[in-house]
Amino acid sequence: MRAVLIATLLSLCSLPAHGQDAGFLKSLAGDWSGTGMVLTKIGGTNFNVSCTLKSDASQSAVSMNGKCRGLAVFVRTFSANVKASGQRYSGNYIGPSGQPSRLIGSRRGDRLNLDVTWARVVNGDRKATLMIEKVGQNKLRLQTVDKDLLSGRSVVTSRIDLQRP
Repeated sequence: MRAVLIATLLSLCSLPAHGQDAGFLKSLAGDWSGTGMVLTKIGGTNFNVSCTLKSDASQSAVSMNGKCRGLAVFVRTFSANVKASGQRYSGNYIGPSGQPSRLIGSRRGDRLNLDVTWARVVNGDRKATLMIEKVGQNKLRLQTVDKDLLSGRSVVTSRIDLQRP
């Protein structure tokens, strides 16, 4: 009985306090703008983009809607909705294809690490990683990393650095 009580207490101590997650998610709320790069396909050309993002957050969820422009020619919209449930985060991402992709992951410090299951094959498979990272008080980084199936190396396929205006 004593061992069960100790194990239960230890497992509860390792969980982040709900207030800490609520504060983290709320810190993602607001209007953001910035620049970055997008790789259309592994081995392809990087495109510089300028982006805006509006993010709404509650104690247990964040909703992001953004738009990126590149080469003064194309505009791409994207959105992500993520909910917290204990230490797990889940939701969906909708990119330029308009099809919802699944997000599942966890938080480490000021970064959400989310496994993406794309709605369709991208770069030879349907898997990637999305990181949503708070950098200081007023900066936010969105980054996707995919695996090059030929070399086995991880490749940054997008990185957007945003800040509050």
